[in-house]
Amino acid sequence: QVHLVESGGGLVQPGGSLRLSCAASGSIVSINNMAWYRQAPGKQRELVAGITRGGNPNYADSVKGRFTISRDNAQNTVYLQMNSLKPEDTAVYYCQAEIKTGRWSVHIPYWGQGTQVTVSS
Repeated sequence: QVHLVESGGGLVQPGGSLRLSCAASGSIVSINNMAWYRQAPGKQRELVAGITRGGNPNYADSVKGRFTISRDNAQNTVYLQMNSLKPEDTAVYYCQAEIKTGRWSVHIPYWGQGTQVTVSS
């Protein structure tokens, strides 16, 4: 059994900052790529940022220069630092991790439950 628990969402004014965290726990052998997705009302879920086990990040064009993804492999945790937030960043943010749970298994994606980020004055 694997659980991903997100925290750090909330209400923030335009131009403000938030830091999201996502901790994976359970029967984890290893974690490959980790990522943050978001889904706004009436829209499809989209990739915000991803990071490899070695720490190489990639970002959606809409958040480049404003968001920073990082991870702590020892703690099985991924972070998303969000600066200069805009109203269009309002969405439910989900973390995803590719997790191997057994010696002979493969890495499969697990999802967190989501955390709401609202950017509004």
